[in-house]
Amino acid sequence: MEFRSGNPMLSDKTFEPSIGTQADRMTLDGTVNKTGILLLIVALTSAWPWSMVMQNPDNAGMANMLSIAGAIIGLVLALVISFKPHTAPYLAPIYAAAEGLFLGAISAFFELRYPGIALQAVALTLGTMATLLLAYKSGLIRATENFKLMVISATGAICLLYLVSFIMSFFGTSIPFIHQGGVIGIGFSLLVVSVAALNLVLDFDFIENGVNSGAPKHMEWYGAFSLTVTLVWLYIEFLRLLSKLRD
Repeated sequence: MEFRSGNPMLSDKTFEPSIGTQADRMTLDGTVNKTGILLLIVALTSAWPWSMVMQNPDNAGMANMLSIAGAIIGLVLALVISFKPHTAPYLAPIYAAAEGLFLGAISAFFELRYPGIALQAVALTLGTMATLLLAYKSGLIRATENFKLMVISATGAICLLYLVSFIMSFFGTSIPFIHQGGVIGIGFSLLVVSVAALNLVLDFDFIENGVNSGAPKHMEWYGAFSLTVTLVWLYIEFLRLLSKLRD
């Protein structure tokens, strides 16, 4: 039976059995360690635009440029890695650095308007990951085929909605509940946060299957990259949800 992840960075053809020795194969510990490395890179590079804005709000323009550059570079690298997984050991750290620039700037912008929100979003993101990992390992949540189909469909619908909103922005309009508060806006953000969080379950399951199938060693970086993509998304959605609750 095929296994898939709701994360667009992972597909059912990503992992292929390694023909090398056991040392050449993907391990769970290796994937966890590399995930930690990528998250550390994100944190370190985010400190630059963060401190730039927090020390002097007049630097917001420069930080915004870094944010845009980081977002574009991150998107391009994510696409390359998703189509060429063997590049993950080289490109995933660069992707993490680019995302750090992006997250550092937008986190500072949110922090200026809502003091304390960045730390709250980080805590909620890491807490959600730990909780879902525990639930997955204990068997409370199982990535069945119906579960996967539900999460993948919901993720696709959200991506499509965001794309439509992005296109509408060029015409001076948008979908109100995506960006504004109120009951509907908060409800939408809660839904998106839930879907982003459930993608972590699919990632855990997919990586576990990759380890069990004897995937090649470079897939540890690919699995770590995929988890980082999901965590970045979840963090951003927590920022949006918390800002709506503050409003």
